[in-house]
Amino acid sequence: MEEYLIVDGYNMVGSWPELIKTSETSLEEARNQLIKMLADYQGYSGMKIIVVFDAHQVPGIGVKEKNYKIKVIYTKEKETADECIERLVTELSHRKRDIHVATSDYVEQRVTFGKGALRRSARELWMDIQESRKKVEKKITKHTKKSSYSFDSKLSSDVKDIFEKWRRGEK
Repeated sequence: MEEYLIVDGYNMVGSWPELIKTSETSLEEARNQLIKMLADYQGYSGMKIIVVFDAHQVPGIGVKEKNYKIKVIYTKEKETADECIERLVTELSHRKRDIHVATSDYVEQRVTFGKGALRRSARELWMDIQESRKKVEKKITKHTKKSSYSFDSKLSSDVKDIFEKWRRGEK
C-alpha cells in the first residue's frame, strides 16, 4: 500500500527550532532546508512526500515542482495551504493509500482526519526525522567500521558533489 505524507510547509518552518532560526534571516533558505530534510526522510521512510506552502496572499496561479523528488506545491492566489491539503487528501483517498498529514493546526488535523487521513503534529514529524537521522548515522558508522577502504576518501570534491546530487534526485 502506498503511503503519502502531506506537509504544511510553513507550519513546520514555524515549529522546528533550526527552521525558525533560519527563517529569521531567509524564509527561502528555511523552505529549502525543510525540503532537504523531508527528502532525506522520504528516502528513509519510503513515503511519498508532498509539501504545501501557503501563498494565498501572493498573486499568482500556483506552482507545482519537484525538488529532491519531493512534490512541492505553492498554492494559488486566494487558496490557503489548508484548502490545498484538504483537496489533496480527498483526491488521494479514492485509492488504497495511507495518507498522513503533518500540521499542528488542530482544526486542519480534525478536518483531514475526517476525510480519512492520519494526523501528525509538527513536533511528531520533527521527532521522526531526528530518529531516522540517528538510525542512518548508526548504520553508516557500523558500515564504515566494517570496511576500512572507502571510495569516498579517493574522490575529488567535485565528484562527491555530483554523486550527492544524483542521490538526491537533482539534475
